[in-house]
Amino acid sequence: MKKGRTVLQAKRYGIHSCSANTSLLVAVRTMVDEEVSSLVVEDDEGCLLGLITRVDILRVHIGMDNWASQMVKDHMQRDIPVVTPQTLLADAALLMINSRSRQVVVVLEDGGKRRPVAMLTDGDLAYHMVKSN
Repeated sequence: MKKGRTVLQAKRYGIHSCSANTSLLVAVRTMVDEEVSSLVVEDDEGCLLGLITRVDILRVHIGMDNWASQMVKDHMQRDIPVVTPQTLLADAALLMINSRSRQVVVVLEDGGKRRPVAMLTDGDLAYHMVKSN
């Protein structure tokens, strides 16, 4: 991973998302169909509310018989690490390590709101580590 490379230079824009009122069944189906491990949760204006992962849904599945009808808003992570497109990959990696997260959401600040534009994962960072050597 080149130390001076930014998130914008390493990652294309695009996310997989859902609303807070999406059922866990629909959310996990989306993850399976899109082959992703998490979804960004957005409000009606497309601003960041949180993140729901397969592990979050598995926890609910194990603990509740009616897991499929539960809403994302009741089980999503709200305090998630975010970076801007100008963040250096090395800094994004440190944020992942320090927050014990497998991903960070790339956001654009828009009038005090955060608009998610990409997701940077530990897999993306591993790819760039290999490519730079």
